[in-house]
Amino acid sequence: QVLLVESGGGLAQPGGSLRLSCAASRIVFSIYDISWYRQAPGKQRELVATITTGGNTNYTDSVTGRFTISRDNTKNTAYLQMNHLKPEDTADYFCDAKCDQVNHDIWGQGTQVTVSS
Repeated sequence: QVLLVESGGGLAQPGGSLRLSCAASRIVFSIYDISWYRQAPGKQRELVATITTGGNTNYTDSVTGRFTISRDNTKNTAYLQMNHLKPEDTADYFCDAKCDQVNHDIWGQGTQVTVSS
């Protein structure tokens, strides 16, 4: 069974940091683009950041300069380093692995991030 498992969520103070991880199993991780999405209560799911197979990255404007997406293909894991956290970053964060080459799209179960003093 193909799995994506997110971890690293929790409670952080405003201005603090968290690092989310997305660990994949039973896929050729290196051929998948990896994205992080988030969904706050009562809001639609929002694309936060993407890293392509070639290492190119894109961010939504609200996290640019604060969040960094990365990947380690040797560990089948992607990361989202979140710095200078704000209360509006509070949401469930989801990892998505997508490969158009094999028409495959996988989602993790999510990890909760709460930013509050």
